[in-house]
Amino acid sequence: MSQPSKPIKNIGVLTSGGDAPGMNAAVRAVVRGGLHYGFSIFGIRRGYHGLWRGDIDELNGQSVSERLQRGGTFLMTARSQTFNTPEGVQKAIEMARVFNLDLVMVIGGDGTFRGARDLSRQGFPVIGIPGTIDNDIACSDYTIGYDTAMNTAMEAIDKLRDTAMSHERCSVIEVMGRKAGYLALNVGIATGAEVIMVPEVTTDFQGDVVKVLLQGRNSGKHHYIVVVAEGAGSASDIAAKIQETTGIESRATILGHLQRGGSPTNRDRTMASMMGLHAIECVRDGRVNRVVAYKSGNIIDIDIEEALDMKKTIDPLQLERAHILSARRGF
Repeated sequence: MSQPSKPIKNIGVLTSGGDAPGMNAAVRAVVRGGLHYGFSIFGIRRGYHGLWRGDIDELNGQSVSERLQRGGTFLMTARSQTFNTPEGVQKAIEMARVFNLDLVMVIGGDGTFRGARDLSRQGFPVIGIPGTIDNDIACSDYTIGYDTAMNTAMEAIDKLRDTAMSHERCSVIEVMGRKAGYLALNVGIATGAEVIMVPEVTTDFQGDVVKVLLQGRNSGKHHYIVVVAEGAGSASDIAAKIQETTGIESRATILGHLQRGGSPTNRDRTMASMMGLHAIECVRDGRVNRVVAYKSGNIIDIDIEEALDMKKTIDPLQLERAHILSARRGF
């Protein structure tokens, strides 16, 4: 277990990658928990880009007042090509030292954690907190923002089903998830989608889409929902192909960044708050270069190297259960 080479007094916190509802709650917990245990907390704006540029200010309790219920991230986030180079990492470390930072906490997804690992490998202590709507961090069963994004997509699809029923259409809805289909799978289950397409599994268009929709039509069904993760195909292309193949009028809807916005749900606020506080407790107890994770109902922390070596994929049993619940047999 990594321990700091010197006492930690000043902690920087940043949000990186795609924003996720609950990031503000996590930052708030880091600030309030840090102040409680006697640390000074510094906000780093615009992620790693802001770190190497020195876009850093000290935060206090007032800085995070009224942030808990807000979506997005008040620290903002940005991609940084400069940081993705060895020279950029060194520049970030030098700038952290200019502001007397002893450790940086990063809130984000897999790319964010890999950036943190680069810092740790150069001897600069870090802590990672998982925040991504894709829920694709291998070491954690849950990531901040996932529940809110699922509820946002579910509510949108419920509304689209109303209009699909009115016009006897097939509605093809594209949700986020370039490499991970967790959002599509669970939103599809929750909305009673006839077809769910995820990037982890190759879809047999004739058997898994056309046949299912025609079975539904032949049994008297007049509207259909197809949920597709962006990494599994284009909703526009799929809708056009469905209409051409089956004659069923089809429309595509891309939910896009709508899924990232909005006030975080109770689960995301609570999870973010507990994860942020756990991150501070790691530093208090002398544990650094860790990733905070939710595992088997508990919030834990794992060595960052070990965490990033883990793999995660959709359970085939969950996919099969989704198929059972769908209209695969024309119900």
